[in-house]
Amino acid sequence: MSVATADGTDVSNTRAGGRAGDSPHRSAALVLGLIASAAVLVLAVIASLAVGNRAIDPLTVLQALFAYDDADTLHLMVRELRVPRTLLGVVVGAALAVCGGLIQAFTRNPLADPGILGVNAGASFAVTFAVGVLGLTTPGAYVPFALAGAFALTILVYALGSFGASGATPMKLTLAGVALGAAFTGLTTAIVLRDLGTLQVMRFWSVGSIGGRTLDQLAWATPLIVAGLLLGLLCARSLNALALGDDLARALGARVQVTRVLVIIAVTLLAGTSVAAAGPIAFVGLMIPHIVRWFTGPDQRWVLTYSMLIGPSFLLFADILGRIVLPSGELRVGIVTALLGAPLLIALVRRRRVSGL
Repeated sequence: MSVATADGTDVSNTRAGGRAGDSPHRSAALVLGLIASAAVLVLAVIASLAVGNRAIDPLTVLQALFAYDDADTLHLMVRELRVPRTLLGVVVGAALAVCGGLIQAFTRNPLADPGILGVNAGASFAVTFAVGVLGLTTPGAYVPFALAGAFALTILVYALGSFGASGATPMKLTLAGVALGAAFTGLTTAIVLRDLGTLQVMRFWSVGSIGGRTLDQLAWATPLIVAGLLLGLLCARSLNALALGDDLARALGARVQVTRVLVIIAVTLLAGTSVAAAGPIAFVGLMIPHIVRWFTGPDQRWVLTYSMLIGPSFLLFADILGRIVLPSGELRVGIVTALLGAPLLIALVRRRRVSGL
């Protein structure tokens, strides 16, 4: 999926504004930014293990990880409750952020995300169908249904958005995604309301949470998300070419249809697995790529790499905030990301210049 010209010039970074590539100073700054982002993620992981309704000092956290004593209540809390929660936050945060970046580049719409394009609605409907109609109750059993629902909605949205001579424009894809998302959300609600047992299961799952999960659930979610992340990163260079238009992308050597198929598969794996593991968590896929593009520019190789580090940090800090903001109990992370995301979305709308693709 090279996007080099016949004379070998790399044009993968040639974008709006005439920039033909990153200068050495800019590249060095971006590498330093990656190191800083990784350091912030490490801090977020440590904080997630230490902070909660009961604070645990970092030394005890390290002892729980490397000198585990099953008779120690604090060690048990760290290993059995906070480690699975933190690791799931890392993989789900990376999945949501990269998925949002892929969808925004794929549709050429800076306001697209798995929610706006109906991907989450498709996965949620499939999971609700599995619970309410088929009687499945274990999260691991949701995975095939969530993946199938995400894949079906992605294909359907793209097919509907491609009708007409103009092809798949950002506006048509967004309208198709919003319409189908609303329709499947209504079907999901109808299934939930017809049965009290389904309502009890789904009312907590549908908010979005990384708490109460186990390492067994992480074991099936992680390989699928890692595969989606690798596919997404593999498509980054070709997505840069697609931003110039299909015809020019083909002239530059990009395999447009292959790229689209790989992106759809990556989005399906990332969105479907995230919804199955943690429920539909809003705004992460919309916000993080925008924040990243403010300082990386539109090159998808940088955007997706940064998103993979900043997304988990944001999700973990939102989860920590949800644990400590109430005197008793906690706010689920899906509520916190929505509360944090709404003001940021308003700020994006009010900006004179939205981060470009």
